[in-house]
Amino acid sequence: MKKMHDLDVNPLTDIAICCGQTEAFAAAIFADVYVALDPPQWTLCPGKLLKSFTGRTKAIVLNSPHNPTGKVFFKEELEVIAEACCRWDCLAITDEVYEHITFDDKKHISLASLPGMQKRTIITSSLSKTFSVTGRCPTLIFLCPLYCGIISSWRIGWAIAPAFAASAIRNIHVKITDSAPAPFQDAALTALTSPPEYFEGLKKVEYVKELIKEAGVVAVPGCGFFHTKLSMEPSSEASCNYQKRYVRFAFCKSIATLAAAAQKFSDLKNATKYEQP
Repeated sequence: MKKMHDLDVNPLTDIAICCGQTEAFAAAIFADVYVALDPPQWTLCPGKLLKSFTGRTKAIVLNSPHNPTGKVFFKEELEVIAEACCRWDCLAITDEVYEHITFDDKKHISLASLPGMQKRTIITSSLSKTFSVTGRCPTLIFLCPLYCGIISSWRIGWAIAPAFAASAIRNIHVKITDSAPAPFQDAALTALTSPPEYFEGLKKVEYVKELIKEAGVVAVPGCGFFHTKLSMEPSSEASCNYQKRYVRFAFCKSIATLAAAAQKFSDLKNATKYEQP
C-alpha cells in the first residue's frame, strides 16, 4: 500500500485477511442506497451523490475500477466523494479488486489516498482478479457436539482500515468463515511481490479488440474499447440508448470457449445485418 498508494498501513492492526474480497466487503457493511452513474462515460453526478446523503448516512460504498463498466473514477470525482464523506462524517468502503486492470493509461487512485480519507476509509480487495484465482472449493459443513463450522472458499482477500474498524471486521470475519486458508496466505505474499511487468501485462486487450472487429461486440470494460463520436458527447437521449445494447459476458474462460462465443456473435451479426457505429 505504501508503494502503490503512499499509505502507511500497520500490518498488525490495520488489516483483516478474509476469504476473498466478497467476504471482506460483507464483513465491513451492506449498502442499500445506490447512486447511478451517467452513460456513456459513466460519470458521477455530484448533485445525485449529495442528494443521497442524509443525517442517517453512516458510510458510502465506492467500486472503482467499476465492475462491470470498467469505469475508473477521476481524481475530481473522488474529491467530491471525499468532501461529502468529511462533511457528513461518514466512512467510505471501497471495492478495489480491479485496481491493476485499467485501460487507456488510466491510473486507479485509492480514495484513501486523498487528504483526510485514510482515517475514514475501509479498502477491500483480493487476489481473485489480478491473479486469476476466482475459483471456489466445494463447501464443507461440519456438525458435531464440539464443533460447528463451514469451509466455503479458497480465496484470499483483505480489508485495510483504521485499527478500530479492522479489529471489528476481524471479529465479524471469524464468525462468518472463521479463517482464511493459511497456505494461500503464503502464496498471496509471493503473488503480491510480482514484478511490475506482470501487472502491466494485465492491460493487454488484443483478443477483446479482435472480438469487436470480427463480431461487433464490445467487452467489459466498454470505456476501454468503445470509442465513437457518440461516446464522447455529453449524456443525452441518444447516448442513453446505449442501455438497450448492453450485454454482459465473462472472458475469464478458455481460448476455445472464447473463440466459440466470438463465432456465435459473428453469426448473429451476419444474420441481423448489424452495423457497427
